Amino acid sequence: MPSTIVLQCSKALAGRELTVAFVESATAGRLAAEFSMCPESGSVLKGGLVCYDASLKESILHVPKDMLRHFTPESAEVTRELAERLQNFIPADIHVAVTGLTCPGGSETPEKPVGTMFVHLCTRGKSVAIREVFSGKPEDIVLQCIDRIAELVFSEIPVASEQP
Repeated sequence: MPSTIVLQCSKALAGRELTVAFVESATAGRLAAEFSMCPESGSVLKGGLVCYDASLKESILHVPKDMLRHFTPESAEVTRELAERLQNFIPADIHVAVTGLTCPGGSETPEKPVGTMFVHLCTRGKSVAIREVFSGKPEDIVLQCIDRIAELVFSEIPVASEQP
């Protein structure tokens, strides 16, 4: 069952007739899966892409190889690029990208330890980036990140008077 914040976010999206699409790396589809289990999923969730391996970020979403090499696949810069490029693949009101490090063996450094997650949201011409460091087992990190994403999306849902 989705967490309370995911359920609240989905209900709020449906209440404003807004849709969301995801491009996921570190969460490997779990983000879309959590939203798919909400009662409003049919009217809220447009879909998602899972580009876990860096080669898919390049081949499917056309993130430049030089950008991946320079910033690493798990970086704020690449996450922003993923969110922006997702808009060309899945029409939605809100586009969210997530990358990060849930276990050792990636691009971790002392400045970017395991548990570091990058999220980028694009909506209504607005772009919001967050970087959070979570702790625990890989699943704990993923679930904490999903809740943080739901909080971020929820905070960006316009109130009725702001809707176009």
